[in-house]
Formats: sequence, C-alpha cells, structure tokens
Amino acid sequence: MRTGYLGKEHRGCLSGPPGELDTQFLARCRICAPCWIHLLSFTSRGSGSEGWAQPRGGSTSACRHGASCAYLAAALDSALSWACSERTGSRCRVLQCAGEENWVDSRTIYVGHKEPPLGAEAYIPQRYPDNRIVSSKYTFWNFIPKNLFEQFRRIANFYFLIIFLVQLIIDTPTSPVTSGLPLFFVITVTAIKQGYEDWLRHKADNAMNQCPVHFIQHGKLVRKQSRKLRVGDIVMVKEDETFPCDLIFLSSNRGDGTCHVTTASLDGESSHKTHYAVQDTKGFHTEEDIDALHATIECEQPQPDLYKFVGRINVYNDLSDPVVRPLGSENLLLRGATLKNTERIFGVAIYTGMETKMALNYQSKSQKRSAVEKSMNVFLIVYLCILISKALVNTILKYVWQSEPFRDEPWYNQKTEAERQRNLFLRAFTDFLAFMVLFNYIIPVSMYVTVEMQKFLGSYFITWDEDMFDEDTGEGPLVNTSDLNEELGQVEYIFTDKTGTLTENNMAFKECCVEGHVYVPHAICNGQVLPDSTGIDMIDSSPGVSSREREELFFRALCLCHTVQVKDEDHVDGPRKSPDSGKSCVYISSSPDEVALVEGVQRLGFTYLRLKDSYMEILNRDGDIERFELLEVLSFDSVRRRMSVIVRSTTGEIYLFCKGADSSIFPRVIEGKVDQIRSRVERNAVEGLRTLCVAYKRLVPEEYEGVCGLLQAAKVALQDREKKLAEAYEQIEKDLILLGATAVEDRLQEKAADTIEALQKAGIKVWVLTGDKMETAAATCYACRLFRRGTQLLELTTKRIEEQSLHDVLFELSKTVLRCSGSLTRDHFSGLSTDMHDYGLIIDGAALSLIMKPREDGSSANYRELFLDICRNCSAVLCCRMAPLQKAQIVKLIKFSKEHPITLAIGDGANDVSMILEAHVGIGVIGKEGRQAARNSDYAIPKFKHLKKMLLVHGHFYYIRISELVQYFFYKNVCFIFPQFLYQFFCGFSQQTLYDTAYLTLYNISFTSLPILLYSLMEQHVGVDMLKRDPSLYRDIAKNALLRWRVFIYWTFLGLFDALVFFFGAYFMFENTTVTSNGQMFGNWTFGTLVFTVMVFTVTLKLALDTHYWTWINHFVIWGSLLFYVIFSLLWGGIIWPFLSYQRMYYVFLHMLSCGPAWLGIILLITVSLLPDVLKKVLCRQLWPTATERTQARNQCLSVEQPTVFMLSQTSSGLSF
Repeated sequence: MRTGYLGKEHRGCLSGPPGELDTQFLARCRICAPCWIHLLSFTSRGSGSEGWAQPRGGSTSACRHGASCAYLAAALDSALSWACSERTGSRCRVLQCAGEENWVDSRTIYVGHKEPPLGAEAYIPQRYPDNRIVSSKYTFWNFIPKNLFEQFRRIANFYFLIIFLVQLIIDTPTSPVTSGLPLFFVITVTAIKQGYEDWLRHKADNAMNQCPVHFIQHGKLVRKQSRKLRVGDIVMVKEDETFPCDLIFLSSNRGDGTCHVTTASLDGESSHKTHYAVQDTKGFHTEEDIDALHATIECEQPQPDLYKFVGRINVYNDLSDPVVRPLGSENLLLRGATLKNTERIFGVAIYTGMETKMALNYQSKSQKRSAVEKSMNVFLIVYLCILISKALVNTILKYVWQSEPFRDEPWYNQKTEAERQRNLFLRAFTDFLAFMVLFNYIIPVSMYVTVEMQKFLGSYFITWDEDMFDEDTGEGPLVNTSDLNEELGQVEYIFTDKTGTLTENNMAFKECCVEGHVYVPHAICNGQVLPDSTGIDMIDSSPGVSSREREELFFRALCLCHTVQVKDEDHVDGPRKSPDSGKSCVYISSSPDEVALVEGVQRLGFTYLRLKDSYMEILNRDGDIERFELLEVLSFDSVRRRMSVIVRSTTGEIYLFCKGADSSIFPRVIEGKVDQIRSRVERNAVEGLRTLCVAYKRLVPEEYEGVCGLLQAAKVALQDREKKLAEAYEQIEKDLILLGATAVEDRLQEKAADTIEALQKAGIKVWVLTGDKMETAAATCYACRLFRRGTQLLELTTKRIEEQSLHDVLFELSKTVLRCSGSLTRDHFSGLSTDMHDYGLIIDGAALSLIMKPREDGSSANYRELFLDICRNCSAVLCCRMAPLQKAQIVKLIKFSKEHPITLAIGDGANDVSMILEAHVGIGVIGKEGRQAARNSDYAIPKFKHLKKMLLVHGHFYYIRISELVQYFFYKNVCFIFPQFLYQFFCGFSQQTLYDTAYLTLYNISFTSLPILLYSLMEQHVGVDMLKRDPSLYRDIAKNALLRWRVFIYWTFLGLFDALVFFFGAYFMFENTTVTSNGQMFGNWTFGTLVFTVMVFTVTLKLALDTHYWTWINHFVIWGSLLFYVIFSLLWGGIIWPFLSYQRMYYVFLHMLSCGPAWLGIILLITVSLLPDVLKKVLCRQLWPTATERTQARNQCLSVEQPTVFMLSQTSSGLSF
C-alpha cells in the first residue's frame, strides 16, 4: 500500500477541477468533497516524479474526518484503483477516509431537504419512493391478464384449457361447451374471490394513503396527504396518532426528549416502549427551531427487521465541524406505531412507502402444502396416465378395426379423395386427441374449486367455536390460512415454547437472596399476611452491618437496572412525596419480568419513581428521594442474556449494575458469596421459578472515560455495529461483585397438564423448546405431566459433554434407550405404553450446536441420525437454553428426518416466529408477549388448552371430511367415464359419446357437487364429546391413513365395478326386451340416459350410506339433488328449446320412464352397485373393526339402551303402589 503518494498509473484519471468531477464517482469512492478539496489544496503535480508530491511544507493537517493529507492521497489512490477496475474488470482493495467503513449499502438523508453548509460535504440528491403503500396485487388494467396467468399456472386448469382448445380446433365427439363451461365456472369463481379480496386491499390502501399528515415547511405547519410525504420531510405527530412513515425522532414536548409508543399493529406488543430523541435536537420544541436545523443522516438501506437500525446523524450547529451522534432502534419510530402519553413529537422521514419496515414485512410467508394436497396431486397424475392409456388403446384399436376396407368405408359413408390422401400419422394423432377429449372427464376439474370452498367455509367452524373463546381476554381463535385445516388431523410432533405458552407469563415476585440471606415480601406469619408496606421475612439470621450495605445496594440495583417506565397519571409531573404515594406508581415495560422485579422491590421498601432528564429517581425505606444520573444502558439481548446500566450517584460514585441469567453472571464474578447464592438459585429453579442474578462494580472516572470511548466507537460504527457493541459489552461487564439473586414465579396455564396428557394419548410427541435454564424447565415439565414419576431422564448437556466426548455420550444414551426396545424402530405412538420403559431426554443449546456443527470428517450426519434415533425412543424431549434460530433448527431436523413426520410449532413470542414458520403447521398463542407469533402463524388460539380441541376434534373432522371428498371425486368420475370407454367397443371406436352434452357438462357442476360439499362441511362420524374423551381415536387417521394407496385402489376398483354394472347391466338386461308398450325399441341416447340415471342415483346414495351425521340440510341437499336431476331431465327432453339447432334428447327421458322394465332395471342396478360396498363395511366392522368403528358401535348401543331404560323406569313407576 502506498502512503503519501498517488500512483502515476492514475494521473490521467483526474480530468478537470473538482467542480467538474462526477459527484456519483465521489460518493461511490466514499471520498467526500471536503477531503477532495483538502487533498488538492495541499498537493501539487510533480513533474517527472514517481507520483504525487508530499504536502507543501510537510503539513500534516487533517480534514474533518481526522485524516492527514498523506493518508487522503493513499485513500484516493485506492479509490481510483477501484474506479478503474470498474472499467477493466480487475479487482483491487478499497481504502476510505478515516472514520469510514467499507459500507456502500447506505443512504444519506438531508433533513428538511437543506443542503449542508458550504465546505461540509458534497450535496448529492437521491431519488426515493413516495409514501404510497401498495398491498394490492392487481390494478384495474392488469387484473384480467395477471389473474388468468396465475390461474392457468395450475396444472389442472392448464390441462382443461388445452382440452378446450383442442375441441375448438379439431372435430371432436363432444362440444367445446362440455369442457369450456366447467372451466369457465372454476376460473370465474376463483377470479371473483381474488378480485374481491384485492378490492378490499385497495380500499385499505386508499384510506391509509389519504390520511392527513402535518409537516414543517418554511417554519410553518402544512397539512397534506400521507402519500405525498418524501424522504427528508420533517413531520409532526400528535398523541394517539400513528406514524405515517419511518421517522428519526428529533424532539418532543417532553423536556427529557423521550416519547412512548405502542407497536400493537406491528408486533402486537400493547406495552409502552420508550424512544429517545437525538441529544443535540431534543431541545427544538417549536416549528421555527426545527426548521432552522441543519443536519444530514447516514443510515442503512431499508431492512425488514423491526428491531434493528444502524445510522448516524451529523448536526451542523455553525460553520465548525459537525457533531456526529449514533442512531439506533431507540431513535427510530416505525410506521404503524402509535404515539402515547406524549403531546407531540417531531421526526424526519428516512424510509417511506414500500421501503418502510412495516411494508417490507408485508411479504407473504412461504407457501405450505398439506399432505392431502400432495396426495391429491399424485392421484391426479395416476389418473392422467390412465387417461392417456385409454386414449392410446382406443386409437390403436380403432385402426385395427378399420384395417378391413368395408369397416373403414361403409357404403353409406364414403370418404372424399382428400380424406384418403391425408397423412396416416396426422390422422392417428388427431384421433388420439379426440379420444383424450372424450375421456378427459376422468380428471375432475371441479374438485379443486370444491376443495377450496370446503377449506374456506370449514375454517369458520374454528372461529365460531365458543369453547375456544377466552372470557378473560375477550379473544377467540383466528385462522390466518385455511389451506392447512386437514393438516391439524395429521400432527405427529408438537414443539412448544414454555414461557407464555405452557405458563401464564404472569410474573409474581417470590423472593430474593442477598449475600446468602433470603427475603420474602409480605411473608405469612401464623397464617396472616403481614400488612406492612415493607413486609420482609428473614428466612435466616439477620445481616450484619456490611451485609446491610450490600442489601441496600442490591435493592438499588433492582430499582435502577431495567427499562421500566412509569405511566403518567393525570399528567402529574414531579416526584412522589411519600412512600404511600410511591406505592401508587403504575409501571409499564415490554418485559413482564422487569415489572415484577420493580414491583417486588417496591414491597421491600425501595420504589422506583421515574426517569427525568437522564436522572433516575428512587424512594428509599426512609422516605428520601435518591437521584442517579443514567450514563449508559447496555441493552439486553438473547445471546448475552443480561443487561447493565452505568449510573452516577449524587456523591459522584459511578456504578455498573448488571442483571441476567446465572450462566452469564457467575463466570464474570470475582467476589461475593457465590456458593450460597448458587445453591439458592438451583433450589428455586428446581421448584420451577425463574431466576436472575444481580452483580455490580464501581468505576473510577478514568475507567469510565475508557468505557465511554469504547462504547462511542462501537455506537457510531455503520458496519458490524452489533458485533462491535457485543465485544465492547464483553470487555465492560467483567470483574463483577455478586450481590444476590431473584426468583419470579410464572404459573402454569389452566389445563395445560390435561392438554399435554391428551395429546400424548393421541400418539403425538410433545417437545418443549425454551430459553430457560434446565432446572426451571424440567420442573415445569413435571408440573405439566410431560415428565412423570416413572420417567427416566437422560441428559445431553454441555456439562456431561465436558466430562465425556460427544461421541461417547450419544452412544451411551443410544444403548440405554435401546436396551428395552431392542431396536431403533420403536413405534412413534407408544410413548405411553406400559410395557416399555418411559424415557425423557434433556438437551441444551450448546450440545445441540455440537450435534449440528458440520465436521471435516463428515461425522456430523452420523451424530444427527444417532440423536434422532435417541429422540424417537423417548416419550418426551426438553430442549433448554435454546436461541430462536436453534428452535427452528430442531423443528427442521425432525421435519426432514427419514419418516417425514408432520410437525406443529406453538409459541407466543417474537422469539418463536422462526420455529412457527418452519413447522408444517404454526400456531400462535395470543399472549402477553405481543401478537407477532399470532400474526406469523397459520392459526392463533387464546390459550394452550385450546390446542386439544383444535387437533383432536377440528383436525380429526377436517381430515376425515376432505379425504372422503378427494376419494369420492375420483370414484364418481371413474363411474362417469369408464362406461364411455366400454361404449367405444360397441360403436366401432368412432368416438361416439354415450351421454348427452348437457349431462357431460352438469355432472360435476350440478348433479353431484352439492352433496359432497355439504358432507365435507357437516360430517361427524363420531361425536365431539367422544373425540375429547378418547384421544386415541386420533391414531386411526395418523400418517394419512385415509389417503394411502390401499384405500385409493379400493375406491378406484369400486368405481370400475360400479361402471361395469351400469353399462353391462343395462346392456344385457335390455338387449332383446327393451320395448315400450307400443313396440318401439330403445335407441342409443335412451341407453346412455339409462346408464347416466343409474350412475347419478348410485353415487349419491353411496354418499348417503357413508353419512353418519344427518341434519335437515343433508336431507335437503341429497334428495334435492336427485329431484333436481329428474326435473332437469324432464324439462330438457320435454320442451323444444328455440336456441338449440338440434335436440337429440327430445322425449328420451320420458320415453325411458314410460317403460316398466326401465324402472325395474334402475332399482336393480342401483342395488347391485351398492351391495359390495355395504358387505365390505359390514364384514370389516365385524372382523377387523378400528377404534373409531368400535366407538361408533358403543354409541349406537348407548342410544338404544337409554330409551329402553327410560321405558322400563316409566313402567316400573306405573306399577308401583
């Protein structure tokens, strides 16, 4: 690298003075205009020298970035190398001005659209989108072509379009209407549904885009529509208004430059969050002050992460160097959030329209497909192969039949010369297409629209279920997608969060341990709760003088180390004057743990009052107010699992208070009663309490200055800010002194244990994935009966791996679980079996990382398989200390194992979203951690207990109904088209159709569609109460039992048998005797009508035989469909329709019904067709009954016994004297 010289190879790159240089070039090179001018003013072109000369007079002055001229020359040299490589394609290294990073994915915003002061930096205006939100998919002009394109991407729709076009192009035996009308119906219904949904989105977009917004222009407030906002506009937002775009918080009416917002519309968090204005602009309270602001903002390009933001602001107070301040998520106000408890704020727009974080989160989740849909597509391919085979066989047989001249050209139908000269292969291909058209009805196009309607309408049964409505919260279940209804009946693994899902997430402060002494607020004495406001129960001996000081320091740490805000009451500003008034404080926080701790320490005598002007005020036991200046906040994150604050007391002492999980605090402690506190923490964890440890250290002024410099350098970084902050926190939070620990109780949710027990009886394996420590999580698992007294716990934890190698631990566990089972293929649903040993596995996040970590020798895959084999043989698994990404990894590991089980993930917090999106079915609990999980899930329920009914009842019904729908559709289409195939053997393969055009068109649309749709919505083969009482019935439908190949083949052969009975029954019965009373013979249309009539009645009555749950609606639809067919046939053949050019069905149906043998044949053929299915059901129920069939039999016996008992009781009472 050259230092101080500009390489001669770039001398020609500088053409013209700085004013003529391309500002885009300067921006891409990250060389600002002041640096450029500074460089040119101190350097001169050296003639005959190696490069650029040294600065005149050896000056080493620096620009505003602090870079010397020599360094700037080197930076310019590298930048020009990079610019030249853009032309030559070569690669080079890029150096930037001092203080800049190699970070080009950024934007510069000019606050108020004002150019920076002269000589500050280059003004490079950039174009950004307006603030218009577009969530709709279509416009008025592109709706028809775009919607048609999306619909015809579906294989079935495209297939029927091709068939329709073939019917239009070539001479086919059926009218194009027979394919075009059903296709038009399906396309139209789907287009209307999607168009209506998009119209609603347009309506919502217009309402949002036309909202009035106030912004600053020339020192005055101006009102305009939200869609006209631009990046750089300064916006004013009032209380209870939503932010129109993403804003950098400049100032508020509060003196401390804070504001409170709720993000319920973004992540569902209803709690108030505190945001902070930029330090140098929080004093600008009027429109004139804000309009006079000169500043630029450098920040990252739009990112969808709601909780991450990296940027910095340059504030130009005068012509001197600008003040540079870091910007983070605490300075960013997101579009859609609402301003609370703050009269008004000013902010500058940085992301607008579709670049806001809310809009970037509009993107749809990955499409999930159910197992039923996959089976349906496979069956469709099978039937497509059958269709092609039929067409091919008929084409070959046609030319075999026509090999004799008199068959090819009978005397009454001679060919023309042109037809004789036509190419043989072209004729054969045309005939093949004609047969494809003739048999294409074996592919049920209406099945797709029926399935969609069934899923859409069926989803309302969940939302209408009053048993799943929670009275406490006023919430009911939500269905975010109806595509996975039947998947609820196929779940094999459930992955659940603990806090807020199995527990209530309603924290109650139980105790704290300080220096080995245990304190319990409001202790019970002789059965009475002590009423004292500082009710403290000393479990052991009273502390000494030194311990007393530590005790108060511990309580102060709990009052200061948090992000809790005090809710304003009646706009009263000022400290509370007495302990009693202090007790009336209302605390708000995004974490219920923090509120519980602050309220708990309040009962122990220390009350947190408020944060004002960077000073935290607390009320001590003596009633005195103590003020601490808040210097720094080291925020909590899930990786560090701790948070810290740095405060300065009124005496000038600087403290760092740190609070976090024991695993992250103990390794950083150098002093304190670690053993006593550790034992108390472990005891509380075993009892299921949530524990936190508290530590501190004093900082001398010199040490604090170093901490400030370290944090400031990390905060202003634009690249890898999180990484640099984490490294800074790691250096600061060390050499701590342990003060004590706290214990908070999170009670188990109502009926959580009963729900898990029922799910396990249903054959579903339940895994708990939590970030809590092992002892706490294990205690919760025992409480909710995931683990039982007889469960042998196996540990796969970091502590055990440290003692043995991972390889040895895995093989030892494998031998243990296989000792009783004897093989690795233990039944997945035998977790509760009494004849096998019950195992429970506990694994932590660190051990999982080792298992998932790829190794050079490729042994990682073996570890994963071994781990999965162990898990398969355990009735329950607990994964503790899990990061959100690890939760998703666990779900993915099971999801893609060799059995490919159906997985369900349930959680209530933002940290559960990753596993909810990864699982086949994601369920969000509408809890206290916000609605982000519910918003990203497929279904949402108020409480964990509602999962029992959702799976065991709704899921069971959904799967039974839709599997019957799919099989029935294929069955009735086999019945429909196979007689057409048989008919070709009797008409010389002439492609003559057996049925009339109207029957071909309306068979799937009208005659047989409504009964199966209503069946798929209403059927209950077992009562709701029985399904809840006997969860084992869920096993009967596990692993897609009703759509396996065996069942599919049975339905197909049943359809073939019925088709043979329809066709040959009618053929042989009326071959010689089919005459009417006047001696007329039946023709081919009468024969086809007879077959069609028997078929419609058979397939409808078959569905009636399968129906177990009869209502008046079932009766109306089933018998009404048969009546509609009869009335339609009478009208279709009994009236001369003027719009028809010919009417081949005239008087055919009446002619058939006028014959007595026809009536007898219809009844006989229907009976023969239905008989095998009835016999099969009777024999199977008697010889090989399923659990469901045994339950049905018991219910029938009970329904018969109850009236009998009632009659006997009435008789006995009547005979009594």
